[in-house]
Amino acid sequence: MGRTQSDMTLSEARALLGVRSSATPTDLRRAFRDAAKAAHPDRDGGSPDRFRRVMTAYRRLEQASAEIVHRKPSMTPPADLRPLTITPLMAWNGGAVEHRTADGRTLRIRLPIGLRNGDMVRAGGEDMAVLVQAKDGMVVRGDDLWITVSVPPRVLEEGGRVPVVTPIGRRILWVSKKAGERRLVRAPGLGLPARGRRPQGCLFVRLAPKTGPLDSAARNLLRRFTAVWAV
Repeated sequence: MGRTQSDMTLSEARALLGVRSSATPTDLRRAFRDAAKAAHPDRDGGSPDRFRRVMTAYRRLEQASAEIVHRKPSMTPPADLRPLTITPLMAWNGGAVEHRTADGRTLRIRLPIGLRNGDMVRAGGEDMAVLVQAKDGMVVRGDDLWITVSVPPRVLEEGGRVPVVTPIGRRILWVSKKAGERRLVRAPGLGLPARGRRPQGCLFVRLAPKTGPLDSAARNLLRRFTAVWAV
């Protein structure tokens, strides 16, 4: 008996079709057509079992891949489009997310890096609109990430250096007296990664007066970033 789709790993499926993990949906369809022709029982070297394995590999990778549906910036997703809810960290880093389709299927979708609110993603034959929800004190606005950091009141008054946990690790940001008065620091190039026509975003850091030890939200964010870089 052939293995089921859930039994086959992504690595095995890619090896069977001869594609890389970076393969686009178009690459995947092209590789499937070639592999299916070679594995067809009517071809020399083909067999029913080999053909079934090719079909299983394609379905496994199709379920795990996401295709960005390109649209004009002025266009908005249809109101009846099902949302694909992700976190700001996933928008920045990409990764796997589970999504339940309208017909009851559960898809495990591999998302690319740099998704923005309103992007349309197609996976498993269904279109979805990306919704990046705020989490752990981090918010996505356009191409930019926004976080809030607690700093000593003295820094707000006089300026100084502030350690900040960003998606690319711990960074030291300089807070000028003017930035302290505005309670806002802008760090170019630390927002969402560039993708397609969308530029690299910025990181905006809101400065809040520190009244106690590092808050739990910041600690939680640090643990999440550490976990991402450990993978």
